[in-house]
Amino acid sequence: MKAGAATADGGGRRRFFTRIGCALFLLVGFGATLPLSSAGAAPQPPLLAFSARVAGDEARTRIVIDFEKKPEFSVHYVAAPERVIVDLPATAFGFPAEDLSARGLFKDIRYGTMGESSARIVLTAKRPVKLSIAEVQSNDNGSYRLVLDAEMASKEVFADLVKTQNWATSAAATPDPLAMAEKDNVFTVAVDAGHGGIDAGATGAGTKTPEKTITLAFAKTLAERLNKVEGIKAFLTRDDDTFLSLSERVTLARQGHADLFVSLHADTLGQKDIRGATVYTLSDKASDRMAENLATRENLSDELAGYTLQSGPPEVADILLDLTRRETQAFSIALASNVVESFEGQIGLINNPHRYAGFQVLRAPDIPSVLLELGFLSNAEDEKLLLDESWRSKVIDRMVDAIRRYRDRAMANGG
Repeated sequence: MKAGAATADGGGRRRFFTRIGCALFLLVGFGATLPLSSAGAAPQPPLLAFSARVAGDEARTRIVIDFEKKPEFSVHYVAAPERVIVDLPATAFGFPAEDLSARGLFKDIRYGTMGESSARIVLTAKRPVKLSIAEVQSNDNGSYRLVLDAEMASKEVFADLVKTQNWATSAAATPDPLAMAEKDNVFTVAVDAGHGGIDAGATGAGTKTPEKTITLAFAKTLAERLNKVEGIKAFLTRDDDTFLSLSERVTLARQGHADLFVSLHADTLGQKDIRGATVYTLSDKASDRMAENLATRENLSDELAGYTLQSGPPEVADILLDLTRRETQAFSIALASNVVESFEGQIGLINNPHRYAGFQVLRAPDIPSVLLELGFLSNAEDEKLLLDESWRSKVIDRMVDAIRRYRDRAMANGG
């Protein structure tokens, strides 16, 4: 196998050694792709895998391998360490090894011949994972591509995948995260406390209170209040001082089948006289210089914590996704308008309180999303309010009102 050999636990390991023998295992371990032959009938010519690519981050990663002919494949999960095993017919891997180098969710990717009639790809993960998509798609030129979309999963989810799979058949992929979840009567809100862990965010000019502490306090209270509203369920992307990458926040919202995503922040500005709340929605073109600068700083969160995004998160580039994005953006703007309406006259707002910019944390294509700047820690008056529990309660009341009205309108329109 390329970059080493792979085994499977339990019965998988026994089958592995039975099929190729210990000597072959050692040879494969040196990185050679070894086509084998026997004295019997001539084996079928191997499939040709002629190109490969990996994209994504530590929340979602896509692997695509192009084949001359349509490949049959099976997928299984192996624990200790967490691995995804992809078994293929005899395959000649005709692309440079660096094209399938590990990144994103995976710390090691190995592949190679298993015998006369089979080959294997072993994806060793940095954390528990699951495949949301595992399918063969046709290319325009008559070739085919194997598409594997992996996303982070809990230890419990991965353990269940290992436990319930049948090695005689392929493990089924979990549902496509872009597929619509089954409708129910519960309106779900993902409440995201900005920053956390090594990423403290902004710092109060007077008290030196970190932004991550303020956003978490607001998020906990907002989720608690929303959960008291009949028909609404809220959950937190983080409930303690933990770092989450921007992509992890979005993935957690999607895995929780959120109908709304609200990210809470309290930034600083060079102009200390500017104060008040601001609601942001996503746009590739910023509404103004202040929004552009703020989005740039917020998008640096991953780099500050040592996360380097090697490639953008995997997405399905088709017209359906584009239409989903447009519809989602319209809902996001409606939510922002509701927040502004609820705040007006009761909570201080900056001029032009609904603004937009390219915030990475708002890029879920299927979840209406807003980023709420509660106020600015660079302003002494705003800082006092941000640390005042009674003011926090008032802001939360207004947010609950905005979300409830948005939910009611969405339900009335069949959303």
